[in-house]
Amino acid sequence: MSEIKRIPAEAKEVIKHKKTGQVYESKEAFDADVADPNTETTQDDFSQHVEITVAKLTLFGSTKE
Repeated sequence: MSEIKRIPAEAKEVIKHKKTGQVYESKEAFDADVADPNTETTQDDFSQHVEITVAKLTLFGSTKE
């Protein structure tokens, strides 16, 4: 079995408000917005995803000549 090659990558967690698109620094910042009685933000407005950036990708292959 061949060895699996590791590709350098960076992962970034993104926390957003579903309706407004506001990006929060952390889940705690979102929770603080939910707890703030001056906003209409609820837990249902929570959106989270992960962005993965691959620094460099080299493809190996061969062609017939």
